[in-house]
Amino acid sequence: MSDIKLSLNARTATGKKTAGLRAEGLIPSVIYGEGEPVLAQSAYNETEKALLTAGYHSTIDVDLDGKKKLVIVKDVNLDPVSRKIVNVEFQAVSANQAIEATTPIVIVNFETSDASKAHFAVLQVMEEIEVKAKPSDLPKELTIDASKMASLDDKITVADIVLPKGVEFADKEIEMTQAIAILTDPAAEAAAREAEDAAAKEAGETDAADVPSDNGSKPEEAAEKAE
Repeated sequence: MSDIKLSLNARTATGKKTAGLRAEGLIPSVIYGEGEPVLAQSAYNETEKALLTAGYHSTIDVDLDGKKKLVIVKDVNLDPVSRKIVNVEFQAVSANQAIEATTPIVIVNFETSDASKAHFAVLQVMEEIEVKAKPSDLPKELTIDASKMASLDDKITVADIVLPKGVEFADKEIEMTQAIAILTDPAAEAAAREAEDAAAKEAGETDAADVPSDNGSKPEEAAEKAE
């Protein structure tokens, strides 16, 4: 069971006809995973709320014309201009069968670290990771404690992720030393940029000073050419 609920109705409109559904405030969707794909539709506002809550990592209890199904979001297609939902793909899952899901990675407690006190910044280079678990065991997020970070050489890697009971990485061959977050020194980077800009400006002024007037001609040669 899931705490996230969504009511669906079967739909017959397909192809270009789905534009009419959207005009009526409905979102077309499809459910895979139980034989033939099931075409469905649902109210826009309720669908958007459910998707924002579930993301790609939590299950949704859907009621499809009275039939209960447990699903997970596999893909959401957005309009490139309005960013509104165009259609949704769900995957039907079993409560007792492990599934793969994309789970957000959240860095916590960095503000208490020596690195933060030294005015370093943490740069998260991996925002999410694929995990495998039964639907009831899927974590909403994976948190990593960054309170021990101190020097610029410190980094957070996949090995620092503590998986909850019943959860494993979907990729069994994942590189455990792969970086999730690294430290940067904003002040040093700003100083380096200023030095580069100053050097570039000085080089430009030097090049301009080296350019001879009148294409390199001496005054008397320029006068002769003028005659």
